[in-house]
Formats: sequence, C-alpha cells, structure tokens
Amino acid sequence: MAIKKKKVSVSKPNTPAQQRLWLMYPPKLIKKPFIYEVGHKFKVVTNIRQATITDEIGIVCLELDGARSEVGRAITWLVKQGVNVEPVEIGVIAG
Repeated sequence: MAIKKKKVSVSKPNTPAQQRLWLMYPPKLIKKPFIYEVGHKFKVVTNIRQATITDEIGIVCLELDGARSEVGRAITWLVKQGVNVEPVEIGVIAG
C-alpha cells in the first residue's frame, strides 16, 4: 500500500499579510504614540478602524498591512511595550 504525502503549505515571511488587531493600553501608556512608532519602525501600513480613548483605557482596532514577517515583528514590539494585542475575530452570519 502506497502512502500519500500531503502537501504542506508554508507561508513565506515576505508574503503580504493584513492583520486586524485590538490594542488595549493601560492608563500609563495612553499618551504614547504607538501607532505612529509602529508605522516608522516597521515596514507596515497602519489603518485605525476604530478607537476609544479615555483617561482609564485606550482601545484601538488597528489594521496592519505589510510583509508577514514585518507584521509579526510589529506585533511582538507592541506586546513588549506593554500593549495587550488580540486578533479581531470577524464572524460570518449564515443566511
């Protein structure tokens, strides 16, 4: 009996990626320009989709476009700065 090999697709680090994220800032980080810095430190395009900023918390829905490796590096940097980063889950309603 022959064993069939499955093709495994490995995404390359330079393939284009678009990631939509929720960024949540604690009060001590609200005044820091993270989105500006991400756009200058990494080769990504930032697009703010939604934001709510108060004295207590900052919540931003941010889209990052760029090479998969750069998007990953930008996310890692944000986390290291103390920003809580979560992917946006887009649900589809069957109709």
